Amino acid sequence: MNDTESLYRLIWMSRPLMQSAEAAVEKGLEGTGLTVRTRAVLEVLLTLQAATVPDIAQKLEIKRQYVQLMVNETLAEGLTTKQENPRHKRSTLIALTPKGQALIDEVVQREMDLVRSLSKGLDPSEIETAVKVVQRVMEDIKSETGRA
Repeated sequence: MNDTESLYRLIWMSRPLMQSAEAAVEKGLEGTGLTVRTRAVLEVLLTLQAATVPDIAQKLEIKRQYVQLMVNETLAEGLTTKQENPRHKRSTLIALTPKGQALIDEVVQREMDLVRSLSKGLDPSEIETAVKVVQRVMEDIKSETGRA
């Protein structure tokens, strides 16, 4: 197999990889009341502390309207709260509540335990190389398609 064929195979393996990862995430969410999509919002807020809906949409690389529905779910469950945005009066900031913070912390810890188990027997330098290759390919594809 030449380099082009290998890269083509890598790109197309991303879909089943993501489907498997999503199934693992769903399984890990059992008993939490979270969905994969509400978990995604909480994870972004765990990183950013507080963000507008457009900020979350940009981070998740999905449409703002869809993120608004996801955020509404987290607000209804008491996992997030709205805060005033000093930069913009009409675009509120969304932040984790203590309940949301505790829940996403627990979920991420479970996921890290799974990843730790998956990493056994893998060479750390090969993992780092794989990360670099995937990042580069994503950047190049986005650049080629105008999504950069």
